[in-house]
Amino acid sequence: MDTPTFKILPSAPSILIILMGSIGDVTRGLCLVSHIKNNLPKSRVTWLVEPTCSEVVRLHPQIDKMIVFNRPRHMLGIRDLYKDLSREHFDITLDLQRHLKSGFFSFLSGSKRRIGFNRRNSGEFNWIFNNEYIPHVRDELELPKLHHYLKFTEYLGLSEPAFLDFGFSCFDEKSDLPDIVAKISKPFIAVVMGSSWESKDWFFEGYYELVKNILSSMKEAVVLLGDGSQVSSATKLCRKVGSHELINLVGKTSIPELVAVLKAAAAGLGPDSGPGHLAAAVGTPYVSLFGPTSPKRAAPYKCEHLVVQSGVSCVSCYKKKCPDLHRLCMQRISVESIQEKLSIALGKTTAA
Repeated sequence: MDTPTFKILPSAPSILIILMGSIGDVTRGLCLVSHIKNNLPKSRVTWLVEPTCSEVVRLHPQIDKMIVFNRPRHMLGIRDLYKDLSREHFDITLDLQRHLKSGFFSFLSGSKRRIGFNRRNSGEFNWIFNNEYIPHVRDELELPKLHHYLKFTEYLGLSEPAFLDFGFSCFDEKSDLPDIVAKISKPFIAVVMGSSWESKDWFFEGYYELVKNILSSMKEAVVLLGDGSQVSSATKLCRKVGSHELINLVGKTSIPELVAVLKAAAAGLGPDSGPGHLAAAVGTPYVSLFGPTSPKRAAPYKCEHLVVQSGVSCVSCYKKKCPDLHRLCMQRISVESIQEKLSIALGKTTAA
């Protein structure tokens, strides 16, 4: 049956949320915590996460406990996780990950109610380990992943939230803002270089032209962000641009510092990646460059109107490596189209 039968919830349920990665998914999922706490203020919420995303989870003030699965320890990590889960008593587990590992961990949680994605929206036999399921979603790629997550709270009988709170409303960026950014005397744009998929990445030449135009024509400063894989490109970009208003923080920020920079920025831009969802979560408009993924599914919250995507026929292929087309979908994204959306994000022009 696809229609949920609501069960009476305890007044103070202990709820485990399993969502271990990626940063974008974890960030979107944080709104469930606020929604649960607003409706069930006596509830206790525990979040199971992997080390790479633990600092994101730690920033939400309403999460009562975080359990970290130490993935690099392999079987020893699973043993330690089992011990941690055995010390708790969960009434409900929400498995938001929908693969074999998360399903197994859901089973290890010992919850009587282990709620997962519908079998037809799941994979890797995840559904075997859960005993309740949210309704099936047809044309899944047409539904924002954020709203797919909210179907878990809908399944629990909670009404649709009037607004989404990701837990950053009280986050004070000043305490975590790198000194070099705090000293910038004008509005700045946070430019994210790179993503977790090779096929999502834009090109160096595009970043070069865009950053030059922002600095000269738009009169904003620029802060470069990204992980260690982009250090070489960012260094080359700074050397080629040669401006003191271009700040390079690629590979240099912690998660709290990244969030602080994104919150302080006038706007952000970059490929479909975790920082885009962090920017949206702190209320900073983010211009996202889409190629192999679907903006209908993955555009940052309230930034859907700031998506840039080329018109090539192969977009939204969901392939991590481009099959011999040299990332044509990303090559066709022009500097001019990004600047147009960036002007809208900054309030300099309005959306058509």
